[in-house]
Amino acid sequence: MMTSLFSIFEPSSSILSIHLNWISTFIGLYFIPMFYWISPSRWSILWSLIIKTLHNEFKPILKLSNLSSSLLFISLFSFILFNNFLGLLPYIFTSSSHLAMTLSLALPLWLSFILFGWINHTQHMFAHLVPQGTPNILMPFMVLIETISNIIRPGTLAIRLAANMIAGHLLLSLLGNMGPLMPSSLMFLLIFSQILLLMLESAVAIIQSYVFAVLSTLYASEVN
Repeated sequence: MMTSLFSIFEPSSSILSIHLNWISTFIGLYFIPMFYWISPSRWSILWSLIIKTLHNEFKPILKLSNLSSSLLFISLFSFILFNNFLGLLPYIFTSSSHLAMTLSLALPLWLSFILFGWINHTQHMFAHLVPQGTPNILMPFMVLIETISNIIRPGTLAIRLAANMIAGHLLLSLLGNMGPLMPSSLMFLLIFSQILLLMLESAVAIIQSYVFAVLSTLYASEVN
């Protein structure tokens, strides 16, 4: 039962299908620029509004006012959001539920922030290991705790995104598998619950994209 349940997250067995599944992750890069090539429409206006809103959210964290400073994190949000919504469509490979993708996003960002901070702001990074006002007897323990918390940051970013995507898809699969076993009188209740769960998963897709981008922004601000 568990094998068939988790098989929805596995790419196809053939080599060509595996490559096509992962290539589908970047389909959004071909469609999003169309908003700027064509004449202004409701979609382009909505997307511009989302970009401005995210920039206003990230600007106080990064302490920089120009749009280019937050462009990396806005692009990260857009990329994760598209893949989260793509996974909600039937028979579409959900790349954001795999640690191979989420860790490949979180680990390079975290590593670049850490290297930048320790190379350019060494004293600030040392001072960040001991919070202000810590008693002298607790300083060695605080250094150990802060070091461990910094090391596990890419893992928590990756696991949080993948686990939330996996949980929702498993619930949808369980409800879908219950359909043939339920009497016709309860079929309406099953369909209604699936619609509600799909709406919940749409909200989770947006929230997890935002959380990933905001936490990455906070990690970047700590080394600046």
